[in-house]
Amino acid sequence: MMSLMAVGTSNSIDGLLGLERWDLGGGGRSLNAVACPLSLKWVAGRNVGEKASLKLAGDETAIVPISAAELDRVTMNVDPLEPRKWNRELNFLPKPLSALDLVSSSQGSNVRVAYQGVPGAFSEDAALKAYPMCETVPCEQCEVAFKAVELWVVDKAVLPIENSLGGSIHRNHDLLLCHRLHIVGEVQLAVNHCLMAIPGVRKEEIKRVLSHPHALAQCEFKLAKLGVIRQNVDDTAGAAQFVASNNLKDAGAIASARAAELYGLNIIEENMQDFSHNITRFLVLAREPIIPGTDRPYKTSVVFSLDESPGVLFKALAVFALRDISLLKIESRPQRKRPLRVVDGLNHGTAKYFDYLFYVDFEASMAEPRAQNALSHLQEFATFLRVLGSYPRDLSDC
Repeated sequence: MMSLMAVGTSNSIDGLLGLERWDLGGGGRSLNAVACPLSLKWVAGRNVGEKASLKLAGDETAIVPISAAELDRVTMNVDPLEPRKWNRELNFLPKPLSALDLVSSSQGSNVRVAYQGVPGAFSEDAALKAYPMCETVPCEQCEVAFKAVELWVVDKAVLPIENSLGGSIHRNHDLLLCHRLHIVGEVQLAVNHCLMAIPGVRKEEIKRVLSHPHALAQCEFKLAKLGVIRQNVDDTAGAAQFVASNNLKDAGAIASARAAELYGLNIIEENMQDFSHNITRFLVLAREPIIPGTDRPYKTSVVFSLDESPGVLFKALAVFALRDISLLKIESRPQRKRPLRVVDGLNHGTAKYFDYLFYVDFEASMAEPRAQNALSHLQEFATFLRVLGSYPRDLSDC
């Protein structure tokens, strides 16, 4: 691990980025579902430095998803299976990655960024906001995006972590601990849910609406007023793609305006969400941490667990208050591997409690001595502590 020196101080922060005292999962975990929409047939290859790469064979114009078995076979350097082809011509959509150029630039002209969904997803909009000239790479699931970064198939991943209406996305919190990636940035995106359908279809003719479960929940009031059946799909743009490719006359989709344009659908109504201010925060993930600075507002994300004792959570949070560090977010999640903790019940037998992990975002850079000292203090009574990343805050307009 590289040694990082604090700006303007002699204190070393070596080990604080990626700091951990107990491994909850490990980056080498095998996933049961690994798939990424790439193109046609892929064969395994190796580039300089023995980094895993993918090479394209066949027609480069069509974008088709590959299965979990195919990506697994690529990592094991055996022949992949034949993937399924889309039943619709999508030559105008982003081309699949070649994994030949991993050089980054400030605008992301050579950066390949993975996101969950298909072209037109809100996650792709977030990736393009972070890296306006990047090559976006659609993945079927969030786990796939994590794995794609680890395998050097892409440079970075942009994934949602919380929404102002729906709250935290717990699955992605869990995935942060199952993989060895680092948070290197964040993106805040205003989400405008649009109701769309095949051209010529009127609103009153729509009997069912397809979208991601979170999107449907965020449009609860207006969908209830329409009296339509709601159907869950993997992502919002995928719903638009499904309605268009199957020419469904009785169905609509909730997705972005860009998805309607990509798949040739007509927008019937915009701003379907229950509240107009609908913001989703995304994390930018990479294989290596960035070197934090003090030239701009920074945010640091950590996760830790504590022993069961009176006031222990108060003591953990006090390490930040004592150093005038503002907490931006705190989230608790039961530990999956050992969810219950048995403790003495003070003359009443034994008691069982949930054993929690605490995710905390605080407003400071790991280049600042106060942040280093706060985490050193926290280590004194934390049973597990890991720095997920120290990165610039997104202060841009949504």
